[in-house]
Amino acid sequence: MVRYAGNVRSVLNQNSKSMHALSSWFLSERAQRTVERTVLYSAILGFLVHLGCIFATHLGLLPPNWLGTEWTNPISAVYTPFSFILVYEVYLVVYYLPRSITTYVVKQYEIVTLILIRRLFKDLSEISVSDQWFVLQQDVDFTYDLVASLVLFFMLFLFHRRNKRLLAVRDESTLALSDKRLQSFLFFKRGLAALLAPTLLVLVVYSFGGWFWDVLQTHGQEIPHIPNVNSIFFDRFFTLLIAVDVLLLLISLLHTDEFHKIIRNSGFIISAILIRLSFGVTGWPSTLLLVAAVVFGWLMLVIYDLYESIDAEPDSTASSPH
Repeated sequence: MVRYAGNVRSVLNQNSKSMHALSSWFLSERAQRTVERTVLYSAILGFLVHLGCIFATHLGLLPPNWLGTEWTNPISAVYTPFSFILVYEVYLVVYYLPRSITTYVVKQYEIVTLILIRRLFKDLSEISVSDQWFVLQQDVDFTYDLVASLVLFFMLFLFHRRNKRLLAVRDESTLALSDKRLQSFLFFKRGLAALLAPTLLVLVVYSFGGWFWDVLQTHGQEIPHIPNVNSIFFDRFFTLLIAVDVLLLLISLLHTDEFHKIIRNSGFIISAILIRLSFGVTGWPSTLLLVAAVVFGWLMLVIYDLYESIDAEPDSTASSPH
């Protein structure tokens, strides 16, 4: 029995070391800076290449319909660097997962906001400025996205302000030093993030690689049209995040029985599902679902904060005489 326990402890220690090495490889500050620089350079290069293709098309050096009619305006070239920035934000979602659940969720909302901003640049290249503004559907969709981006940007401000206060009041990493249950939960989150990082890398290569292969097969003809560019990657990404959120909720039940924490985590899952559903529709329903997801998550955090403030209050009834 003693030998068996020793073997189990040895296996756990080896797994812990392997997980720590994997986490350091993908989720260290050095790795974060490397990814940041790589994405920045790729965004600049992608922007210049996209602009070059547009001007080459206008000069007749490329077939007139090679980029598709919706990508021939130079303004649409801004869409490309924003796509690279979104890839970096996806990495940050995984990077902050072991550090703070709330920050991890806020990063998801930042992705949603950037998706709307990116869509605005694409819409700007297609809008028709006329007295028929509220008649043409593309102009109406642009108006919805414009208002929604302002709402989401303000909601992100509220999230960051409240999250900063929560972290100041209750530092999860400090509590972990004296709580073995939190230590094990943090270890699980680090391991999950370490596994999620290479998984997302494979997902990026698989999702975009198939489309790039189709582009290479056009042989100078028009690039295949994509009705919803988000369907290339982000629908799969948020589907994966929903599974991760459910797993975090189930594991958290082993470490806490506090009702408000369970409801908060459940609310974040519902918010991620709403975001995922938004990629399956177009127009104002998609925008409405995105705003509803962020507002719902914000309200969940506000109510959770109210519960936390109650728990922080001294119990006056304990010291009062009966």
